[in-house]
Amino acid sequence: MASNQVALILGAGPRVGTAVAKSLSSKGYAVAVTSRRGTGSKDANGFVSLKADFSDPNSIPTLFRDVETHLGSPPSVVVYNAAGMTPPPDKDSVLSIPADRFAADLTINTISSYVAAQECIKAWERLPKETKKTFIYTGNVLNTVVLPVPMMVTLGVGKSASAYWIGVADATYSARGHRFFYADERHADGKMKGMDLDGPAHGEFYAQLADHPADVPWHATFLKGKGYVKA
Repeated sequence: MASNQVALILGAGPRVGTAVAKSLSSKGYAVAVTSRRGTGSKDANGFVSLKADFSDPNSIPTLFRDVETHLGSPPSVVVYNAAGMTPPPDKDSVLSIPADRFAADLTINTISSYVAAQECIKAWERLPKETKKTFIYTGNVLNTVVLPVPMMVTLGVGKSASAYWIGVADATYSARGHRFFYADERHADGKMKGMDLDGPAHGEFYAQLADHPADVPWHATFLKGKGYVKA
């Protein structure tokens, strides 16, 4: 891998986001991480820390420009790790969620990730042809399973919608060396990880995805310590 490759982590939470950033950094990537508390300078891990608001898709292009300003190159690897979820006021009624909150979560879960992918395509056209370009969305089982849990409906809608455009993007851009993945960690029995997500397992697997393994499809289900396993 060229030493000047750059990774951008959109949503640098303490588990998955930070673990992925550390893993990619260990592979030689210069890393920028984004959060609501971004400082515009390097953090304790040596990553460029940028302030982000994923409720506003119009803020996404600025992040890409800031990455290039700080690190001298557009990112070849972009990870979308942000998520929004609104519990219904009536915990037993999925239809009690106000429409504005439903729309706000859809923006975070799907629209801003879509805009980030649009910015990837623009940026990747300026990178060397031989550079592997990768977009990874942190997903879960909700794009394939409907759980009768009203609290998770806005998250499930967003994951499902995002999985669809990611699948289409990977099918239509992969010939150019652009891969799009919906990464989904599972338990060994195939069930949803939920709050048991393993940060280092994501870091290890995402670094593998950045190398474009031929046997891994866009819907990249994986197990800790094993990598891709078809679910």
